[in-house]
Amino acid sequence: MYRPILRPRRGELAALTHLVPSEANRVLPILELDPGTDLLPLIREQPPRTGCLAVDFGAIDEPADLLAAPSLDLAEQLAGLGLTMLPVLRATESRRRLAAHGLAARMHGRHAVLRLQPHVDAANPAQADLLVERMLRGTGLAADEIDLLIDLAETACGAHADRFEEQLHRILRWAGRRPWRSTSVASGAMPPNLDELPTDRPVTIDRHDARVWARIDRPGIGYADYGVTSPVRRRGVQRHRQLPTLRYTAEHNWWIYRWSRRGGRSDDRCHDLCRTLVTSPHWPAAGARFSWGDAEIARRARMAPGAGSPTGWMSWSTSHHIAHVLRALGPDEPGID
Repeated sequence: MYRPILRPRRGELAALTHLVPSEANRVLPILELDPGTDLLPLIREQPPRTGCLAVDFGAIDEPADLLAAPSLDLAEQLAGLGLTMLPVLRATESRRRLAAHGLAARMHGRHAVLRLQPHVDAANPAQADLLVERMLRGTGLAADEIDLLIDLAETACGAHADRFEEQLHRILRWAGRRPWRSTSVASGAMPPNLDELPTDRPVTIDRHDARVWARIDRPGIGYADYGVTSPVRRRGVQRHRQLPTLRYTAEHNWWIYRWSRRGGRSDDRCHDLCRTLVTSPHWPAAGARFSWGDAEIARRARMAPGAGSPTGWMSWSTSHHIAHVLRALGPDEPGID
């Protein structure tokens, strides 16, 4: 399974809606809820083909109403839409919220995700053991009913990747003491802000997150990442009009396309961007058949049917990224080139 940590926005959900069945069966999206996000209308509008979602309520304040249980309510609502919801357990959650997560997990076969950030949640194995015991006790779940997600968060440079590689061996030794349902490692290397990058030519950013995972010399460790977004949230509101931008995943890097040329018409800029991408050496041999996102890029390269939007550009980028990761992981056994 590939477990991308995604934001619950139309762009990312559109990519999940257009997965083909062979891809959907191998993807478990983890959606990070933001305060004020109403997920249900977005899901009704664009139901993910994965059939199952993990939802992280860690950024949502607990309601004042002691009887309110957002995770349990959402699990019931998504079940009505034919979707299974797995609650994501976080170290900072209260006993009341953990109990609600446990009830939500029982709705769909006693299954949840434990998202552990070692650099934040526990300084040593003893602290991690105490934390895990509290969470298992609070939810009433056992380790073999939990997908453990070791989240390293930002891997911004090669030095970070080297340091994480050393830490991971210790963390995975600790994790190996319990019979988890699965164990995955996540990190992210996309910068939070691309506004300072050059325009009108592709620029590369290293995928340090993928390289960290590739160095794990242990069988059975699953792959997770932050898709084509950053683990670091941008603060404030972006007030300028965003240029047509694609974040195009390759083997060891992303190709960032930010396009401003060809005059003032945004249709022309998007058309020129897409045409440049489909004639580049990193355009896949499968071309438009590689993913739904690639098909959309190829269509706009041919006929310029519109400028697109930040939502559309994110959906095409995410679609290509998921397809690329699944091909790199291979059909049967874990492994990423």
